[in-house]
Amino acid sequence: MRKLKLDELNRPSIEEFKQQEKLPIIVVLDNVRSLHNVGSAFRTADGFAVEALYLCGITAQPPHREIEKTALGATQSIQWKYFERVADALEELKTQSYQIVAIEQAENSVSLLDYQPESDQKFALFFGNEVNGVSDEVMKEVDTCLEIPQFGTKHSFNIVISTGIVLWDFYSKLHK
Repeated sequence: MRKLKLDELNRPSIEEFKQQEKLPIIVVLDNVRSLHNVGSAFRTADGFAVEALYLCGITAQPPHREIEKTALGATQSIQWKYFERVADALEELKTQSYQIVAIEQAENSVSLLDYQPESDQKFALFFGNEVNGVSDEVMKEVDTCLEIPQFGTKHSFNIVISTGIVLWDFYSKLHK
């Protein structure tokens, strides 16, 4: 077995990527403090070709050297927008008929294993702060709260691991 070279991967150019069909998802980072997590979220969003990434509150914005370390150029391919207040992001997403989905451990959350996204919907997936999770302000407005099943001793996954798990789950379920 041989690893493929970069030019054998047939990836689209940034211009081609911007024109291609996107997964009907906007990833929303709700007060994410780590610049490396922000950069990794950009890279993960690019990998799954989502519509956009919304950055809220204390979440850092490009251009920033620490974001680029992990984004590896994905800040150029992924459409993104900054909101000082998460309430403004919520309002915009609701106006555009996005389903508001928190990824959080909460009362009455739905296991990701049991959730089936509807193919005719658009989704705004909210991922929260590394310590405090998705803000209470968002939790009051969600249409659905999804919980990733966990089987070890730790209480949560890193935000970027959660982003990758959830985006893969949505991608695989929406493309069956």
